[in-house]
Amino acid sequence: MHDHMYSYKKIIILIVFFAGFASSSDMRESAIEERTKPAGSICLKGDGCGISSAGPGYKVNPLATMTSTPVEVSSNKIALSEGPEHEVKMLNSGADGIMVFEPAVIKISKGDTVNFVATDMSHNSASLDGMIPAGANSWNGALSQDISITFTEEGVYVYQCTPHAMMAMVGVIQVGEAVNLDAVKAEASQKKSIFVSNTDRLDEYLSRL
Repeated sequence: MHDHMYSYKKIIILIVFFAGFASSSDMRESAIEERTKPAGSICLKGDGCGISSAGPGYKVNPLATMTSTPVEVSSNKIALSEGPEHEVKMLNSGADGIMVFEPAVIKISKGDTVNFVATDMSHNSASLDGMIPAGANSWNGALSQDISITFTEEGVYVYQCTPHAMMAMVGVIQVGEAVNLDAVKAEASQKKSIFVSNTDRLDEYLSRL
């Protein structure tokens, strides 16, 4: 009798052991399957792997619908400034760095006036020889003083702050069509040789036209 009871208990223990082993094995396989399931997989309805309905009988993981949106690269070309008068500030520091005119590049219509404002002291506005249209009048403003210039000739004008020319404190104005742009660019390659800082500033300004 004792032997029969011992055999019965042994059978019960073996049944419980193998049942637990099978359950543990199923759980491990389920966990592995869940971890290795690819993002964006399609699953049967009721599996719970997605939340967005994609038609009868199945759902799609929301990650599957994620796409990258192309970023539009805006052009740096400037637009025509409206109105007959425009203001350019002379600054120690601005959006383009230190010792700048702001806006540094503008496009205006023939006959418009630009008012150069000495917002910060010790600056002036002076046109550069060889970098204004043929027949246009040059100008040379006094230090720390406002100056207004009316532009009657079409083309590209490059000007500077004389005390800070070596720091590339320059500005560019396009009046009407840029009829002399090639000549200005050729002259710019010589002008920038004197710059000790911001050496690419003038080239970058001209690229905005």
